[in-house]
Amino acid sequence: MARPDLRSAELLSGTALTVFRLNGQFLSVAEELARPAGLTAARWQVLGSVTDAPKAVSAIARELGSARQSVQRIADVLVEQGLAEYRPNPAHSRAKLLAPTGEGVAALRRIDPAHGRLAEALVAELGEEGAADALASLRLLSEALERIGTRG
Repeated sequence: MARPDLRSAELLSGTALTVFRLNGQFLSVAEELARPAGLTAARWQVLGSVTDAPKAVSAIARELGSARQSVQRIADVLVEQGLAEYRPNPAHSRAKLLAPTGEGVAALRRIDPAHGRLAEALVAELGEEGAADALASLRLLSEALERIGTRG
């Protein structure tokens, strides 16, 4: 069996560790932003994913890269809190669609001002081109991992 190229292994490890740290930083910031609206980062993420259109829990999980069961638990809590509701799914009788309620949309809107301030501060720190480059790089990395999957 061929040994992996040491430089490639170092690049993968460095990238992974940086992304793990970045994920932790984003989760911490998201918790801070969501708290005043009565949400957690996870609830904000799930509720925010259905603002444009209702979605099945499985579709939300795929979009977020999360386990369906985890998203289901969060969706159930959002429904219990009156922030979201289940609607019939014309494409699948058992897989209901999750949609925000008026109260859920209002909670998301309460996050907008602080979210906007953070976005402006981050873009001021990185520059607009730097922020766009960071986004492009992260998308490129995600797409590459999606293509190669677990082979390797």
